[in-house]
Amino acid sequence: MDRMPRTFASAAQQLRDLLASIGPLFFLVAALLIGAYWWIDPQPPRTVRLATGPEGSSYELFGRRYAELLKAKGIEVKLVATAGSAENLQLLREDKADLAFVRGGTDEYTDEDALLSLGSLFYEPLWVFYRKPPKGKPISALPQLGPLRLNVDTAGSGVPVLMERLFKANRLEPSQLHLEHLAPEAATEALLAGRLDAIVLAQAAQSRFVHRLLRAPDIALADLTQADAYTRRFGFFSGVTLPRGVADLAADLPPQDVSMVALTTSLLSREDVHPALRELFADAAVKLHGEVGWFNRARDFPNTRTSELPVSPEGDQAINGQPPFYKRWLPFWLANLLQRMGLLIGGLLLVLLPLSRVIPPLYQWRVRRRVFRWYALLREVEERVESGEESAESAHKRLDQLDERVNRVAVPLSYADELYALRNNIHAARKSILARETTART
Repeated sequence: MDRMPRTFASAAQQLRDLLASIGPLFFLVAALLIGAYWWIDPQPPRTVRLATGPEGSSYELFGRRYAELLKAKGIEVKLVATAGSAENLQLLREDKADLAFVRGGTDEYTDEDALLSLGSLFYEPLWVFYRKPPKGKPISALPQLGPLRLNVDTAGSGVPVLMERLFKANRLEPSQLHLEHLAPEAATEALLAGRLDAIVLAQAAQSRFVHRLLRAPDIALADLTQADAYTRRFGFFSGVTLPRGVADLAADLPPQDVSMVALTTSLLSREDVHPALRELFADAAVKLHGEVGWFNRARDFPNTRTSELPVSPEGDQAINGQPPFYKRWLPFWLANLLQRMGLLIGGLLLVLLPLSRVIPPLYQWRVRRRVFRWYALLREVEERVESGEESAESAHKRLDQLDERVNRVAVPLSYADELYALRNNIHAARKSILARETTART
């Protein structure tokens, strides 16, 4: 009946010794992991600001789609409505937005901007819509816009600055032109109502203003026959063709191929935005912009080839790399934690493996300490008897008590020889005292 409790007590004692031996290493690992977690900060903020564009624009449309995708990951995307690309860039520079849609050619970048690209997303052609004249040639070159009432968008869109460069390249002075600066929606209504003769839009093909004007019976789209020349003169332009019938096959819209120039829009991020947020946006970009479009084939976008800024590692991985397999199965927060902490944990293991060698000696020391601690008392008894400070009778009582205590000491079987050696030494000390006592009597 007594054997089972002793067995359990021995097992419990062994477990305590093992945990106590591992304890220092465990606390060291825990401290390092907590420090690494604090330093790496793997979990991103739950809100992020995305500068989009005016209501009804392609920027605003895509912004809502990004917000929907990131909401499923637990991230709230606050959409910041703006006048367009130029204002978006300014908001990034002033830290009033974390990410933004910015088209190429908007401005010159410097190292002080501290911006990164998550990849080029789509083409934004320059749509030059004009009212069909009763008589006269179709518009095919920018100088033909000189005498017309022309809208070139608002200042915050970046289009006025761009058009000024194009006008000057055509030897047209903007001050001599009849220019308006209405927002896209107001400009569209004014063109349809006859208050404007032509408008310039820098919009993606998804823009509702573009779709509406392509179907308007009195409105035509300029076919820029010098499109290739613009791409040679301005590096941020690409030559694109709007294929015949792509907008509406049944209505044959447009009725012929149209040559155009296009800017490439990128998703820009501040450098201090959390890497996990940049990764989420880059992954969303691959989902939203990888399909075939009016001006591109499938998987032409997003890409890293046409970016004016350095592409972030997260954007490059999402666009050109292969995501880790565990991202398909694990929730975002856990996959992100593994990705951010994985390399560091691997480094910690390389450091801690040599340190783990101290565990067996520490465990051995703890077990043997329970046995060796009684040798001090055994030596004290022997020394007191030899010096005459303690009688043989008192020494026998103390040795009996010591033997009883040692008998209750639990050690693993691999260390039983240490325990039996102590008990033999107690027995030897008892015999030595008895021999001394016998000699003293004779």
